[in-house]
Amino acid sequence: MSVVSETAAASAADAVAHFSRKLSVETDCWDVHASMRDGAADFVLLDVRTAALYAASHVPGATNLPHREIDQARMAAWPAETLFVVYCAGPHCNGADKAALRLARLGRPVKIMIGGMTGWVDDGLKLDRL
Repeated sequence: MSVVSETAAASAADAVAHFSRKLSVETDCWDVHASMRDGAADFVLLDVRTAALYAASHVPGATNLPHREIDQARMAAWPAETLFVVYCAGPHCNGADKAALRLARLGRPVKIMIGGMTGWVDDGLKLDRL
């Protein structure tokens, strides 16, 4: 028995529930890129880092809204059903988690773009600069 198999795998039903739930709260860089490239972006991409970091480089098409500035008044600019995809610097940063939590507490649909800026660059995708 290996270290991998010493803990039994989840049942198929448990795995379906787990991965469905996981995909309901996250997406990846390539899916965001492909949706935007194909004109199928049915979401608002939010860069939740500081304005200075956004100006230095950001994902093309992203709107800058630092996570600390997310509140009811700022979100009134978008219809209540708008899906937001948030990202920050990368796996070492929890800014996207903080933004997602703020949006969820405001009743807004939200997903995190896993990998953030690091994932975007790792996928070979280009960045914009102001």
